[in-house]
Amino acid sequence: MATFVNSISGVLIILVMVIVGYVLAKKGWFDDQTPSLIAKLVTKVALPCYMIYTIVGRFTADELLKMLPQLRFPALSMIILLAIAMAVAQLFAVDKKHQGLFVSMFFNSNTIFVGLPINQALFGDKSIPYVLVYYMCNTTFFWTIGTYFIQKDGRHSATIDFRDSLRKIFSPPLLGFIIGVILVLLNIQLPAFLLSDFQYLGNLTIPLSMIFIGISVANAGLSRLRFSKDNVLVLLGRFVVAPLLMMVIVSHTQMPLLMKQVFIIQSAMPVMTNAPVVAKLYGADADYAAIMVTESTLLTMLIVPILMYLVNYL
Repeated sequence: MATFVNSISGVLIILVMVIVGYVLAKKGWFDDQTPSLIAKLVTKVALPCYMIYTIVGRFTADELLKMLPQLRFPALSMIILLAIAMAVAQLFAVDKKHQGLFVSMFFNSNTIFVGLPINQALFGDKSIPYVLVYYMCNTTFFWTIGTYFIQKDGRHSATIDFRDSLRKIFSPPLLGFIIGVILVLLNIQLPAFLLSDFQYLGNLTIPLSMIFIGISVANAGLSRLRFSKDNVLVLLGRFVVAPLLMMVIVSHTQMPLLMKQVFIIQSAMPVMTNAPVVAKLYGADADYAAIMVTESTLLTMLIVPILMYLVNYL
């Protein structure tokens, strides 16, 4: 019961910040450029600093070398999820105008804007490197296979641009993670003032991410939410199939318990916030993507306490 109460508390911490963003957006505090500005601040400034400070301050070289090979578990999970998503899309006759988008949203999760704050609230800073391990795998799959499937819905021919994909995979957050790992492995000590700067800037990550989600929910509009067949199937994929699959994969491994818990929580995060942007870019069903981001983000607040209760029995 204590674990369940703590998980509720962690979700409420996140929810309050989301509500702040939502209310301020409804009051007209933000213009059309604000979400883009916040996203840039988080991904290009705050989060890289957060990664460097957390990795350098909390991990040894031995711990990092043991952690990185665990990438194979989220990779295996996403490959299986991709196959399940394709089968579900055919079996349940998902609307062809957003079938590729459906597949992409089914097997990719929002590991940064929602996953990072939730794991930090539930498990503390010690969970962050595990969050980044999952993120490395998730972002690679989204910007290659996930984007390919979204393109299939649009007016453009579906291809994988490896140069563009590499640029997006090696994003500032991942580069911050890599820099932190290199500093630890080479035993390089940063000046105290620089670490403090990284800490202060990194502390912007959580509140800005949640305000961004609140603004996104307000812009999407709660009145547009619909629980149609295609919507429900994505939600089942995100919140039932994905975490159960990950639970099966990691339950009998020798990885640390916290890593198992983080991987399961990360697998059950909502639809990627990038999905509507990519859908709009390629002429796919961006409205469907925006609605699914909103629905899945809101439902995350209900699902996480249940998952926390379940992962306590690993």
